[in-house]
Amino acid sequence: MKYKKREEAVVLLADGTVFYGKSIGIKGSAFGEICFNTGMTGYQEIFTDPSYFGQIMVTTNAHIGNYGTVEEDDQSASIKIAGLICKNFSFEHTRPSGTKNLYDFFADQNKVAISDVDTRALVKYIRENGAQNALLTTEVDRLEELKEELKAYPSMEGRELASAVSTKEPYFYGDENAPIKVAALDLGIKQSILKNIASQGVYLKVFPYDTDFATLAAWNPDGYFLSNGPGDPEPLHGAQAVAKEIIEKNLPLFGICLGHQVIALANGVSTFKMFNGHRGINHPVLNHSTGKGEITSQNHGFAVNREEAEAHSDLEISHTHLNDNTVAGLKMKSKKCFSVQYHPEAAPGPNDAKYLFAQFKELITQ
Repeated sequence: MKYKKREEAVVLLADGTVFYGKSIGIKGSAFGEICFNTGMTGYQEIFTDPSYFGQIMVTTNAHIGNYGTVEEDDQSASIKIAGLICKNFSFEHTRPSGTKNLYDFFADQNKVAISDVDTRALVKYIRENGAQNALLTTEVDRLEELKEELKAYPSMEGRELASAVSTKEPYFYGDENAPIKVAALDLGIKQSILKNIASQGVYLKVFPYDTDFATLAAWNPDGYFLSNGPGDPEPLHGAQAVAKEIIEKNLPLFGICLGHQVIALANGVSTFKMFNGHRGINHPVLNHSTGKGEITSQNHGFAVNREEAEAHSDLEISHTHLNDNTVAGLKMKSKKCFSVQYHPEAAPGPNDAKYLFAQFKELITQ
């Protein structure tokens, strides 16, 4: 590999804290809420996950890019993170099945990434001071101007982002001859979720985030699904209305991540912005029905209010995050409805929770 001259780059946090690094060679600036993921693998799935839209990603794993990329690992049609911060960026990859190196993957989409940052210090700072807006830039000569742009950048709290990543038109997924039909509301759906639902003998029709219940029901589905996605769930009033009507009619409903939060809001239970959020592939969750622990993949910056969920007469907390006692799952006592805050499809991550897709099928067919 030829020596590459690396230009200076800067990470500036909203509170004025600065971290320094080197450009990987793609010039520009990126704004977003800074967050970190502790996964040791699965960077391509993370970068293409629509739930990360509007966020600058810090990878805690020291080496990023060493196994390249393959198209089948994409969770959407493009990179969804605003930008990447890492310690060591690999311009070459060693996996024989890798079809593209990570540099080309980013360059083709003009996404800014910087390396040689003290990511241990940066992650420690985020842990201690909480999530906040930030910018990463190679345009160090424009830093004062960029600081003013950062001040004006909107907070993630109260921000509706599903519209930025949802499909514009309905589409189908799976075997059209499958015995079960599910209508999925796309709030930022991952490809691996579609794959896992379809594996249960399900044919899906995926609808835009702002589709009303009547339109979903006109397809005559056997069940309904509310997907993952980015941003604050509170502004998604249309999705909440859809969930409320599905619940009132006692139709089978499953929600993941943002969909889980929408179901809580539809039941009058509020959500809140977390100090840091959960982002990684080794988060421990307690399944209250079995008493067993599950290792899960998680990616969320908002959570359901536990006290309100516990006080709700028709809601039961089905799963709890063991690190901080936050709500990791809900089910309704008198309705065909359940949800989880984490990602049972993993991608990346462990497979402990994939039984939930079979549980959804059972809910539909019972």
